[in-house]
Amino acid sequence: MRAVVQRVREASVSVPAGDGTDATKVVGQIGQGLLVLLGVGDGDGDTDIRYLADKVLDLRLFEDDERKMNRSLRDVSGEILVISQFTLYGDCRKGRRPSFDAAEAPARAEELYRKWIDYVSGQGFSPQEGVFGAMMDVKLVNYGPVTLLLDSKKLF
Repeated sequence: MRAVVQRVREASVSVPAGDGTDATKVVGQIGQGLLVLLGVGDGDGDTDIRYLADKVLDLRLFEDDERKMNRSLRDVSGEILVISQFTLYGDCRKGRRPSFDAAEAPARAEELYRKWIDYVSGQGFSPQEGVFGAMMDVKLVNYGPVTLLLDSKKLF
């Protein structure tokens, strides 16, 4: 699994309203916390879910009283917005069109995405989320900016 993690002051995700116009409706929204763009790779499983979720929840990305990044999402009672993003597995080394061969098949990817959200929920959070596989508009105010790349296959 791969994730792009952004520390945010606020973030939201919208999908088309479905009324035949260009209107959108907000399906997930948070205040201070983390926006997580989550990609599922071919062969990912429960170990990847636990590793990546625990890493996200425990990363010390929030400032303490001395303005040092010493507090985790747990420490600050922050919120989390999770959005599926298979393009994190895009390989652009050859040609001009990305290859997504390393991404998990959609049905299995959605299953693991759901398990990731369930695991985070089990840790005492109420994750907001986008709509798996949908075209979405993501808005955020990146605080810092702080943006990190995580990969469950790069444990060491």
